[in-house]
Amino acid sequence: MKVLGLSGSMRKDGNTAQLIRVVLGQCKEAGIKTEFVSLAGKKILPCLGCLKCKEKKWCVIEGDDWGGVAQKVLDCDVLVIGSPTYYYDVNGQLKNFIDRTYSLYHDRKLSGKKGIAVAVNASKGAERTVKTIEGFLSAHEFASLGAVTGTGVDVGDIMNDAKAVAHAKKTGDKIVRLLLPNHD
Repeated sequence: MKVLGLSGSMRKDGNTAQLIRVVLGQCKEAGIKTEFVSLAGKKILPCLGCLKCKEKKWCVIEGDDWGGVAQKVLDCDVLVIGSPTYYYDVNGQLKNFIDRTYSLYHDRKLSGKKGIAVAVNASKGAERTVKTIEGFLSAHEFASLGAVTGTGVDVGDIMNDAKAVAHAKKTGDKIVRLLLPNHD
């Protein structure tokens, strides 16, 4: 079993990444294999709407980092996917990634996986960010394990949001109970 944390933030170690890592930390502590991927610094081109993926069963855009990240999502059992809140929604980098997964939709390649939405906002808007991520998870027939939201602006602020950190730990524990039902 493998849990993948995917941060859409353009800050490699920003608040979104830190909150996702709290969830992963609970899993790792229990002996579950985890991996963290940041979209920061990655080139993720937007979907062209060409629909060639319906025939090819994979996105036909080449020369960027989408395929490597998409393969990691295909290989995981649980996806913890997060975004900072930009204008009350996911940021553009994560939206590009999500849009390109339409190529995986035709054969329901992600169906049956588990997913958790994570959103960090400055003061408000995380709920809509979560709704967008949950829409992605639902469209691909993930089983939702909930959502984690928190507040932070400057890098590291999220760790001062005690409620968010506690919820992230509780969510990580939920994954552990699901994947290792006999774990103490």
